[in-house]
Amino acid sequence: MTPLPWAVYLFDIDGTLVSAGGAGRRALERTLGEDCEALEGRLAALRLDGMTDRLIVREAMRLLDREFDDALCDAVLARYVEHLRAEILGPGYTVLPGVEEVLEVLQGRGALVALCTGNVVGGALLKLARGGLDRFFEWGAAAVCGFAGDGEDREHVVRAALGRASARLGRALDPREALVIGDTPRDVSAAHAVGIPVLGVATGRYAEAELRQAGADHVAPSLADARARRVLFG
Repeated sequence: MTPLPWAVYLFDIDGTLVSAGGAGRRALERTLGEDCEALEGRLAALRLDGMTDRLIVREAMRLLDREFDDALCDAVLARYVEHLRAEILGPGYTVLPGVEEVLEVLQGRGALVALCTGNVVGGALLKLARGGLDRFFEWGAAAVCGFAGDGEDREHVVRAALGRASARLGRALDPREALVIGDTPRDVSAAHAVGIPVLGVATGRYAEAELRQAGADHVAPSLADARARRVLFG
């Protein structure tokens, strides 16, 4: 069997693995609405794609003319996860095309597969468990992963994931040995800031042309596409 082309595969969640049907936004609005009576419509301008959960809270606080601090952010995100527990069961949730098959192939070939996402851990687990995808990823203190807790800037999330992969493999990974799989220009810019190439999939809000313009090294309409499979499997 041909060796896999990448030492570690770093997957985004929203728009890449699943579409949560707006559950995250609804959960955030419920959370912030508990403390802000005049919330109606004030978060409509908030574009969530590719942002870490911590940055989303910061931007929401700005739109609501409220002061941000880390303790407040932690409290908001804890309540957000509790609301997400109910919202994720709502309509519109779907596992995106080709995702389960790709993860099964990578698992079967012994690939090091990790999450590299702007979600907090609890939110990531809820979003993936709804579609039965949580079984493909590691959880817990020893997991190879990158989550919102690693930094407000997505670059820090990518860097943390690469560092944990290096520790697992027992050597310093060259960033070019890793691949980020994501659906937004933020995925591209964060990965490139660390030196990691990107497979952009147009299963979120951004078209192939937009991902290509953002600098994605490889672009495909979905993980079901033959172009994506060639990049992933060699």
